[in-house]
Amino acid sequence: MEDYFKIGIITSSHGVRGEMKVYPTTDDARRFKRLKEVFVETKEGLKTFEVESARVSDKVLLKLKGIDTPEEVVKYRQRGIFVDRKNAVKLSSDEYFIADLIGIKVIDENENEVGTLTDVMPTGANDVYVIEMTDGQELLLPAIKECILEVNVEEGVMRVHILDGLLD
Repeated sequence: MEDYFKIGIITSSHGVRGEMKVYPTTDDARRFKRLKEVFVETKEGLKTFEVESARVSDKVLLKLKGIDTPEEVVKYRQRGIFVDRKNAVKLSSDEYFIADLIGIKVIDENENEVGTLTDVMPTGANDVYVIEMTDGQELLLPAIKECILEVNVEEGVMRVHILDGLLD
């Protein structure tokens, strides 16, 4: 399981006091207002920063403690902003973080290995799981209760039912 989740990407500086524009990669950008700390991607790994302020409109304007000039912001341009698992959004019992699903082993209801989940495509109605099958082909499986029978993130296994016609 992943320990950190990307919630945004630093795009540029804003103003002269070290505020930064952030492109949110989370479903709810308002979550930035509640954050106390974030982790920013650096060449050496993730670096912890205390959040001084966050404003959300059509973009996120974020001020991190210790970054006080536009020149300091530029060092982190195009870098990811992450939260740790304890500060991640709370999920309901049938929701999962995409980062936890990627790489999970997929088996069918008869315990036969189908393949590995490689991507999640959001659509209007429901997500679609992209599964690289053991024969090298790709299966697009809708993330609906009729298809997804069980997900065990801790064990890294998803049990599925493949509807008739999906393999044709």
